[in-house]
Amino acid sequence: MSNDRIHRFHTSVSGIELPAQFTFPFHYVPHPLAVAAAGEVMRYVATRVEWRHELQAGKMLGVLVVTGDNGLGYLAAFSGNLCHSNDWDYFVPPVYDLLQPRGEFRRGEAAITHLNHVIAQLEHDGQAAACQRRIEELEMQCRVHVAQWKSTMRASKQLRDAMRANGSLKPQQEQALIAESQYQKAELKRIKRASAREIDAERARLEEHESRVAQLKQRRKTMSEALQERIFRLFVVSNARGERKDLVDVFSSYYGCKRLPPAGTGECCGPKLLQYAYGHHLQPVCMAEFWYGRSPVGEVRHHGHYYPACQSKCRPLLDFMLQGLDVESNPLAQPSAETVDGERLDIVYDDPWIMVVDKPAGMPTVPGKQCAVSLLDRLRQLLPQATGPLVVHRLDQMTSGLVLVAKTKEVHKELQRQFAEHSIKKRYTAVVAGQVQGETGVIDLPLRPDIDDRPRQLVDPRHGKPAVTRWKVIKRGHDGTTRIAFYPLTGRTHQLRVHASHPGGLNAPIVGDMLYGTAGSRLCLHAESIAFVHPVTHKEVTVESKAKF
Repeated sequence: MSNDRIHRFHTSVSGIELPAQFTFPFHYVPHPLAVAAAGEVMRYVATRVEWRHELQAGKMLGVLVVTGDNGLGYLAAFSGNLCHSNDWDYFVPPVYDLLQPRGEFRRGEAAITHLNHVIAQLEHDGQAAACQRRIEELEMQCRVHVAQWKSTMRASKQLRDAMRANGSLKPQQEQALIAESQYQKAELKRIKRASAREIDAERARLEEHESRVAQLKQRRKTMSEALQERIFRLFVVSNARGERKDLVDVFSSYYGCKRLPPAGTGECCGPKLLQYAYGHHLQPVCMAEFWYGRSPVGEVRHHGHYYPACQSKCRPLLDFMLQGLDVESNPLAQPSAETVDGERLDIVYDDPWIMVVDKPAGMPTVPGKQCAVSLLDRLRQLLPQATGPLVVHRLDQMTSGLVLVAKTKEVHKELQRQFAEHSIKKRYTAVVAGQVQGETGVIDLPLRPDIDDRPRQLVDPRHGKPAVTRWKVIKRGHDGTTRIAFYPLTGRTHQLRVHASHPGGLNAPIVGDMLYGTAGSRLCLHAESIAFVHPVTHKEVTVESKAKF
């Protein structure tokens, strides 16, 4: 393979069989060939001194194992750009080079940058602030003038009242007093109108200035959206059938209406790798993306760990680009061996009002976008006479363990109240990859959804919701793992998984965690115990189910 973008394996892979199907990039265990390729890439990039600083700060890298006329090899890619360039030797080139000096993006960016300077000058030229100060001064002057005139009017009225109290006013004098009162009232109105005219004139100047800035910002937005669409039209991708589409058409077809992709679409590893393979008549075999360097603030990324492709940018794009390949099924859409439809649910507790079931790993608690049979589907079959929503709380699809079920609407409402008041106590068992420091502790890391890559969660002290977990070491394994008991004090999505993986938590991902650690045969997280006050008998009930890992 003479092409410097297509690499032969330096390590022996002769004993590794090719996969029967191509990688499903959104949930996978990396194939040994992809692992071997990733290892070679990591060793190579460590030798490139000019990349060292940026790579150590953290970067997503990817590999695509391919076959071609010269046999088996692999391609490598980085997400975004690297050291101010998106086209380096060794890595595949971008789908479209945004950084071309005279390219469409640079020209459009220059026009928008010029507009930014104009807006910044207007916002900082002091005119708006001066107008605002002048308005405040005029309003103060008006208040003072009005107050002084009203004081004069009160003094005049007191004098008129005293003169009238004497009872010796002649008709001409009474008319003079009335005229004085009318004049003072009219003068007060004139003072207010004159002040209002000055203030309105100053406000008009301020509004004119602000309107000009707003118009320029709207123009900038229109230019930015138009540039974005022009750029996305230049990102033309292929699939294994030989079909070609630009990114706007890809996203519009996926969503069923015209839709612009998010910024950065087409610059991730997966699309770059597949586009290069198709363009050079290479057959994709398997793919993997992995993190190199430090974890970003707020995110959970570990050096050398493999991660799925992102959802917001890559899901529609790879959905098109993988057409024509024999791709593995989405494991989240398929019932696992534990969740075959018709299999009897493991009922751990049952009475006329409440049931507690042991949900298998891989079964979603409620129906979702995927076609896998959910726990709620099974419960509706099992309890056709039940009223209300049945499921009181949820577990992640890949988490196994105890789920509380209410057979009546009234019981469901009462148990929900207990959850809202945090009076229901839960204990989870997990096996984490690493020797945890300490024996017990509390993790307090606020969480929010990653809007660009749902369902991933981010640690965000400013915008995140409170998420607190107590933990205790149960056992330390000889294989470098630690068995942990988790006691969640709040119930955020992926709370235990992020708190385990994040450097501010245990810094030890749960074994088998595809999103925050390394994929495995299953996620080693089990809801082992739940304690609540029975809504009917008012007795405390504790239910337990030991983990099967």
